[in-house]
Amino acid sequence: MTTIDPSTADVVLRVTGVTKHYGHVQALRGVDMEVRRGEVVGLVGDNGAGKSTLIGVLSGATTPTEGAVEFEGEPVSLSSPSHARDLGIETVYQDLALALDLPIWANLHLGREQRRPGLLGALGFLDKKAMIASAEEELRTTRIRIGSVDARTSALSGGQRQAIAVARATARGSKLVLMDEPTAALGVEQQHRVGELVRHVADRDVPVILISHNLPQVRELCDRVLVMYRGRIVAELDPAIEGVESMIRWITGAALESER
Repeated sequence: MTTIDPSTADVVLRVTGVTKHYGHVQALRGVDMEVRRGEVVGLVGDNGAGKSTLIGVLSGATTPTEGAVEFEGEPVSLSSPSHARDLGIETVYQDLALALDLPIWANLHLGREQRRPGLLGALGFLDKKAMIASAEEELRTTRIRIGSVDARTSALSGGQRQAIAVARATARGSKLVLMDEPTAALGVEQQHRVGELVRHVADRDVPVILISHNLPQVRELCDRVLVMYRGRIVAELDPAIEGVESMIRWITGAALESER
């Protein structure tokens, strides 16, 4: 197994001995991992390796059978996705969960709408002007070039929609962003733009866990790569040293066989 010496950066997330059983099926078998501030960590593995189950645990959507999760040095029991979001853990899925009929500014504030001050806000009136101004500032901060935030989200390209989903996640004061196959349905140019956004998020000191089958992109974007095999993390690889062929050997289990 290839390992990398831990860096001196702060540990934002620590997972210890996490397991998940579905009846007689063991989806996770004692997962240990750490994620440090400002790094992009790739999570790779074949279908059924346990990646999505692990992301489910970290996003609050899945309750582990055993094990412990620490976030910012404190033990946490992530009871729901809303609980995870309240802590600052945001998840971006491949299907994006965008409301395509709404304008961009409304999608950026979906679930965190701003009310007007005073009595009108108490009566439920929304502050559209403030949300538009906030959306424009968020897009400037994340360097996303969209045009007007009044445009309908359905008019955007796949890459632009993905950028909006990432911007929404990072705009909520995120302390950790989980990305599950964010570029799977995108073209080469759009993949590149989302990749730039991922690195920009990390440059703001927000760590990112990136699940992807696009191994060249994983190697380009990630500081470390964790390989899952049959519910376990079996390798921690340095993408500056290990190439795609090495990743594939770990993903398929061939590297494990050679070590026996």
